[in-house]
Amino acid sequence: MAGEMSMLGSVILALFLAGYLGQQYLPPPKPRVIGLDLGTTFCSVGVFHPGSGEVEVIGDEEGRKSIPSAVSFNATAVLAGHEAVDLADTNPQNTIYDAKRFIGKIFEPEVLEQESARYPFKVSNNNGSAEFVITTNYTFSVSPEFIGSRLLLKMKKMAEGQLGVPIQKAVISVPAEFDERQRNYTVRAANLAGLEILRVINEPTAAAMAYGLHKVDVFNVLVVDLGGGTLDVSLLNKQGGMFLTRAMAGNNKLGGQDFSQRLLQYTTERIRQEFGAAPDLKEDIHRLRQAVEAAKLNLTLHPTATIQVPLHLHMRDSPKAPEGPAPSPVLFQVLITRKLFEELNEDLFQKILTPVKTVLTEGHLEKEDVDEIVLVGGSTRIPRIRRLISEYFGKDANTSVDPDLAVVTGVAIQAGIMGGSWPLQVSAIEIPNRHLLKTNFS
Repeated sequence: MAGEMSMLGSVILALFLAGYLGQQYLPPPKPRVIGLDLGTTFCSVGVFHPGSGEVEVIGDEEGRKSIPSAVSFNATAVLAGHEAVDLADTNPQNTIYDAKRFIGKIFEPEVLEQESARYPFKVSNNNGSAEFVITTNYTFSVSPEFIGSRLLLKMKKMAEGQLGVPIQKAVISVPAEFDERQRNYTVRAANLAGLEILRVINEPTAAAMAYGLHKVDVFNVLVVDLGGGTLDVSLLNKQGGMFLTRAMAGNNKLGGQDFSQRLLQYTTERIRQEFGAAPDLKEDIHRLRQAVEAAKLNLTLHPTATIQVPLHLHMRDSPKAPEGPAPSPVLFQVLITRKLFEELNEDLFQKILTPVKTVLTEGHLEKEDVDEIVLVGGSTRIPRIRRLISEYFGKDANTSVDPDLAVVTGVAIQAGIMGGSWPLQVSAIEIPNRHLLKTNFS
């Protein structure tokens, strides 16, 4: 017996030694599971590298870590990401964006009509489901999940090009308030791109993983995830590498696009006041929308921004109108201050605190009990939003991770876990609360 035990001990020691030497001298295997953040306005792909324990967010051909969530159709190709945005000016009616707002949802006809009025492309109603009408050599319709699949396929190819191995499996994130149907349709989009989804993870939990794995002294974490189209607020308990979702709430009709829309409405009214007419050509509306979006981003860093855009207006009732019925080219220009932008959106900004208060109530916590406040999503860069949250809690939020890449970083870590990365230097799991009350605010 003693001899057998000695032999067993020798075998175990040899295995440990082989593992150690393998870690030191053998190249680690390539990641085979990718992490995907399919956002409303931007999306990203990342991988967890075994051996180093580092997350790599993979860039496109130009090295850009995020690609726009846009897909453009022409007579010969379907383009995704930056290539699609490049065609948006000349092909706005066939360039689809914001598809995540529609995926897996059933709409009342009047609601879908109201939503579709915001876009230069045509949205049709197929028994309550949204479809996008494309007209190239002929007219056809595509679903939101098909648009998502083209973006996921592009990110799959980006990962394969960087890693040099075929990728067939992934972990994907979704907003916390997505219901089962929306989650299933997101998975369907991935399947159309040739990907098997091993796990669907909530975006706030993914972000907490990105921020919290190295903060073992943090217990209560509040994640405010404000992207282009949705707001998710989650209250998490963190113990070591485990996360318990205590409460979550959100607003699926609040995000950066809504702030841009307020500025667009203001700008359109200024155009009407100055020229006696508002833009009605889809190309002009799209060009104005892009200029407004750029101004919003500039106001994050600067106190003022200028919107300048050429327009073709029917100015029949304006003293500036030339003779003839044809639209007349004019140059519209207006200076926007950060203060004005904040005033236009103050009521929307205040709505951010509603789900924050809800999760604290449902989680039976006072705001003083929150150890860490994590801001995620590009819209949390807006100075007024950061001030609003810091004033409410009496302390600054954690912004040590790029808010645009926090979710994909966490999803990539989860992908490493699901892929059994060796040696896995993290240990993080999401523990859903079966009795969780999720609240959405309109």
